[in-house]
Amino acid sequence: MSQPVEEASSMQSVLQEDRRFPPPKEFAEHALVQSPEHYRALHRRSIEDPAAFWADVAGDLHWFEPWQEVLEYDAPDAKWFVGGTTNLAYNCLDRQIDAGLADATAIIWEAEALGDDGQPVVETWSYGRLHEAVCRFANVLKAQGVKKGDVVTIYMGMVPQLAVAMLACARIGAPHSIIFGGFSASAIRDRVEDGASRIVITCDGSHRRGKVVPLKANVDEALTMTDRVDTVIVYRRVGEAAGAEPVEGRDLDWDALMADASPDCPAEPLDSEDLAFILYTSGSTGKPKGIMHTTGGYMVHTYLTSKLSFDLRGHDPAAGGRVGDVPAWLDRPADAPRPDRPDVYWCTADIGWITGHSYIIYGLLPNRVPTLMFEGAPNHPAPDRFWDIIERHGVTAFYTAPTAIRAFMKWGDAHVEKHDLSSLRVLGTVGEPINPEAWMWYH
Repeated sequence: MSQPVEEASSMQSVLQEDRRFPPPKEFAEHALVQSPEHYRALHRRSIEDPAAFWADVAGDLHWFEPWQEVLEYDAPDAKWFVGGTTNLAYNCLDRQIDAGLADATAIIWEAEALGDDGQPVVETWSYGRLHEAVCRFANVLKAQGVKKGDVVTIYMGMVPQLAVAMLACARIGAPHSIIFGGFSASAIRDRVEDGASRIVITCDGSHRRGKVVPLKANVDEALTMTDRVDTVIVYRRVGEAAGAEPVEGRDLDWDALMADASPDCPAEPLDSEDLAFILYTSGSTGKPKGIMHTTGGYMVHTYLTSKLSFDLRGHDPAAGGRVGDVPAWLDRPADAPRPDRPDVYWCTADIGWITGHSYIIYGLLPNRVPTLMFEGAPNHPAPDRFWDIIERHGVTAFYTAPTAIRAFMKWGDAHVEKHDLSSLRVLGTVGEPINPEAWMWYH
């Protein structure tokens, strides 16, 4: 049944939003990109002289061997930083340690369940601590016969060991295939088969809204449907509550392997076009598509988009505890003011999504900004959990999904208003389109 033209126009107008909200003057003065004109000038340079623009950005990062050509493009195929060698894990960790930041905070992790004293359980991982764990686990993988080019499947909860596992894979050049912890046994089987993966890294379980998600049991079920896998490394997160028994001859204990592993593992120099990881997305046919992300171009892209999208300021000990220097390629006035302390950044996505890969780990650590990982749900044990976390940790940049924002609106403003959120200076949203009402509430 057709509808009147006037009614259709009225319905469409509800979806249109033309209001503009300029940032406060102080924010703009401190920002890396200080105005729309500044942004357009950077964008114009990236279009008119992409080789020079991206070479400048890539020059902020570490390369074992310099590239011979920034871009080799034969539509539809593109190769970035041709001939250059680098390593994602090195740029996330070693580059910071070499700059004197071994003791600076890399990851802040908070468990969902409260401790016996009723207080949040928090772990702080410095670059030095994370580097040692990554090197140890990289040697664990090597001892299990994993070599450059071998795909390693990872199916874990949001624990620091997930970051350790993915960075260990990157360190030795073994592409990882991370599976979202909410996916089923059949999804694990399909990705194992597609990647010809013979090793799976998992947790016995994870916490979600006060319940245990049986990750290891899902892996056990998946491996009844494929004979590809001969090794499963299990991190014990929940203990007996997981209800999954070890499989003799196949399952290995994370902690036992780590205790015996050397903390020394040099990063493998990888060609810029070497495969970094595979991540699956749904396609038009409904069958998941494995997207192959190569090393150099992805590394530079996530470094830049993290820095500029969230106006990130990282550690710099040479600046007396203040934030680090602004790259010259930004063409920002030398006398423009800088904030007094580094950001504390929180992306609420799961690392199992590309948002989590890029904007929790691979884009954040090279920017020397503490990145927050939370294990649980936004309403456990109460609907103010996210706002409580922001207040306690002094989060300055917050990145979440429209679905979460609409849930916050439904739960009511009282949960927000009882917390001091004055540390926040940047809000981001991603995942699906956001309706104007939700955006206005967030703003």
